[in-house]
Amino acid sequence: MGDSLETYASNAPVTGERKLNLELQKQLPQPYLARALVAVDKDHPNGTEGKDHHNMSVLQQHVAFFDRNKDGIIYPWETYQGFRAAGFGFFTSFTSAILINLVLSYRTQPGWLPSLLLSIHIKNIHRCKHGSDTETYDTEGRFDPSKFDAIFSKYGLTYPDALTKDEISNMLKANANIGDCLGRIMSLAEWRLLYRIGKDENGLLQKETIRGVYDGSLFEQLEQKRASSSSKKA
Repeated sequence: MGDSLETYASNAPVTGERKLNLELQKQLPQPYLARALVAVDKDHPNGTEGKDHHNMSVLQQHVAFFDRNKDGIIYPWETYQGFRAAGFGFFTSFTSAILINLVLSYRTQPGWLPSLLLSIHIKNIHRCKHGSDTETYDTEGRFDPSKFDAIFSKYGLTYPDALTKDEISNMLKANANIGDCLGRIMSLAEWRLLYRIGKDENGLLQKETIRGVYDGSLFEQLEQKRASSSSKKA
């Protein structure tokens, strides 16, 4: 029984360096069950409080923030508007809008023809899941709590519920799949943007910030914060 539950192999030192949370089963009900509607962890067993999932998968919720007119389709100008609303500058927002829609658009189309307007159909966003990632999203766009928890048990060596810039780099290197250039580039870009907008005053990316990006609640919070700041200045 003992060996069947062991997570460390002495001849594979990396299994000792990147540890798993052995208490997760006690901290969260059914942690290995991927959730379709909510992004859960031990501190949020029911997901983000007050967030309406609209019966969308967690991955769909992640991108829905950029669907500014809520018609189920994201055009490049909406991606740009979403980035600006979250607090990114003009150049980052413009470049991201072009690249994201260019890369993701075709995979989400309902038919074989590409969209000249580079539209992204939220209904099919699960087709755009890339490799070299944390696997917190499964291939259907559900949220896997055990994979999310492993981000911190494996790589959060300085603080249990946060990542430093170097720890993010270590995680990206560890998750990189051989020959997966596109996946590596996309993961690097995603985490760099998240670190840039989400790091705290100590240069840490907190666990709750990262969880919030998975279900899109972080984007909503950033927009509200920015709007509140603008109204105070006015």
